[in-house]
Amino acid sequence: MNDIIYVGKHSQTYSVSKHLHQNWELIYCTSGKGELIFPDLKLSYAEDSLTVIPPMIPHTNRSETGFTNIHVIMSDCTLNFDRPIILSDRKNEHLRNAFSAMFYYYSTNQPESVSILPIYSQLVISLVESMVNGEGKYSEIVRQITDSILKNFPDPNFDLNSSLQTFSFSTEYLKRMFKQEMGMTPRQFLTEKRLENAAKNLLTGGESNNITQIARQCGFSDPLYFSKLFKSRYGVSPKNYKKESTVMTGGDSDSTKVFI
Repeated sequence: MNDIIYVGKHSQTYSVSKHLHQNWELIYCTSGKGELIFPDLKLSYAEDSLTVIPPMIPHTNRSETGFTNIHVIMSDCTLNFDRPIILSDRKNEHLRNAFSAMFYYYSTNQPESVSILPIYSQLVISLVESMVNGEGKYSEIVRQITDSILKNFPDPNFDLNSSLQTFSFSTEYLKRMFKQEMGMTPRQFLTEKRLENAAKNLLTGGESNNITQIARQCGFSDPLYFSKLFKSRYGVSPKNYKKESTVMTGGDSDSTKVFI
């Protein structure tokens, strides 16, 4: 499933003549912009966008300014689109990193490539499916705020208000929009992600959990404030969280089964 047949790169390119593939083609634009022309459709792409093209669909690629990309041909693909689609990586760079890794392992023919390439191909397909399923669920602004929080929540010096002020809307408007779509404020979302990460660290950190260290690793500069929030969220102090979790699960080592 999702077998990689070929991975290639376009250096600075301005046009690609009309062609088609018997298998799926995934094109990640690494720089520039342009237009993919299909028999009944035109899709404009730019840096950090991914175009997914089902088999046997003729297309032409053209650009006035030039583009670079990484393109992958994949067989037995589990995607079920019948028309080309274009997705934005939204500067997360998850897809960019995956495409770069696929090109590296495909072109350098490392001994481990045979086992690693299928992992990256499945990762890309899972990311595509996740992006498609989430398309339209949240506005672009809310997605950008969420991305900023997810990238920066482990940093105790992350200033959420300063981050919100980088958008071309008032902070209060952004907070209302975020709460309307996410069911919580940006501050609550930030705190929730930090606490979730702390809970995971406490369960996997061994016997000598340093609360101060874990607090800082999860974005809290004040360990006392962290402990207060943690107890309010999980019902026990960070110090007792692992012990209580082990008792409630009967010593099950599966950390996904945690009942408080």
